[in-house]
Amino acid sequence: MNIHEYQAKDILKKYGVQIQRGIVADTADKALNAAKELHSETGTDWYVIKAQIHAGGRGKGKIQETGSNGVVLAKSLDQVTEKAKNIIGGTLVTHQTGDEGKKVNKVLIAEDVYYPGDSEPKEFYLSILLDRAKSCNVIMASTEGGMDIEEVAEKTPEKIVKEWIDPAVGLQGFQARKIAFALGLEGNAFKEMVKFIYALYKAYEATDSSMFEINPVLKTSDNKILAVDAKVNLDDNALFRHKDLAELRDLSEEDPAEVEAGRSGLSYVKLDGNVGCMVNGAGLAMATMDIIKLSGGEPANFLDVGGGANAETVEAGFRIILKDPNVKAILINIFGGIVRCDRVANGVVEAYKKIGNIDIPIIVRLQGTNAEEGARIIEESGLKVSSAILLKDAATKVKEVLS
Repeated sequence: MNIHEYQAKDILKKYGVQIQRGIVADTADKALNAAKELHSETGTDWYVIKAQIHAGGRGKGKIQETGSNGVVLAKSLDQVTEKAKNIIGGTLVTHQTGDEGKKVNKVLIAEDVYYPGDSEPKEFYLSILLDRAKSCNVIMASTEGGMDIEEVAEKTPEKIVKEWIDPAVGLQGFQARKIAFALGLEGNAFKEMVKFIYALYKAYEATDSSMFEINPVLKTSDNKILAVDAKVNLDDNALFRHKDLAELRDLSEEDPAEVEAGRSGLSYVKLDGNVGCMVNGAGLAMATMDIIKLSGGEPANFLDVGGGANAETVEAGFRIILKDPNVKAILINIFGGIVRCDRVANGVVEAYKKIGNIDIPIIVRLQGTNAEEGARIIEESGLKVSSAILLKDAATKVKEVLS
């Protein structure tokens, strides 16, 4: 589960990670009040205004309606009001949002931490995630903070250092020091980075997160180490242990169809194709998408109804798929292992009749327990539904309806 930057920073602060202080606001007036509060607390006279959406590249992104960047600097209180108005309520388009962009409902008003001092501020990259190949967490760090880490990995991979953490003993002191050394730090900045890494790793483990990405981590001109940005992804499977974190979910940032699917107990991911697919089992769903492509189509979604498919789940799946105007056909591919194929077939027929006005062809491929009985129910229903038993037959029928 993704969360906003301001939420991520609240989590980090709770575990002792030093952060760039900020206050969230959803109107220009509240943004101004936030700036005044920050000034009284920190003495800052410049303010960073950051759009809060679930996407990266905000600083380079543009608000469609005003042309403003998603992250801007205000050098006075008057500018805070003006620049917040140019962001709040607008549609921010970045390289991660696609052309449709995302609506900005809130901004984070943050203190200026790039102030002059004894040394130049320096940006670093730091992240923690699970390395599935090695079955342990890995800390990744780079001196090239503030940049797209994918670009750094592609062009200068030697600038990324990795430290794998043995799950039996956890993060060791020498490992935190090794990372700080690799970043070229010394003196008080070195000590602060070691403490920062320890606190960050503690927060990562305590929240059952699947990824922490701090880009940039800033060494200030007076050698403090701060998280200027924070991207946190929480493990959905562990949220039952963290009711407070589950409440941070922002449904307005998620695809409405995916939200609806989750409420119905379905696993759904929208894609850009023209053939909707409804399958039981993730592996079979992947194979079904391959079949669609081999038939000359493109999958419009990934939809797993689970092992206990019934009339209710089939109906919910139909409704979600039919909301996509690009869908020209639907392929239902069910293996009757836990569930009987005849029960699924009855569910398809019942759901079809209940929804009504379905004007696109539907192919139902049933295999496993009572597959032949299921095919007979489909064929005798009198509905605009055709059945198949073999994957080859399903692929042929998809190709026919698309041609």
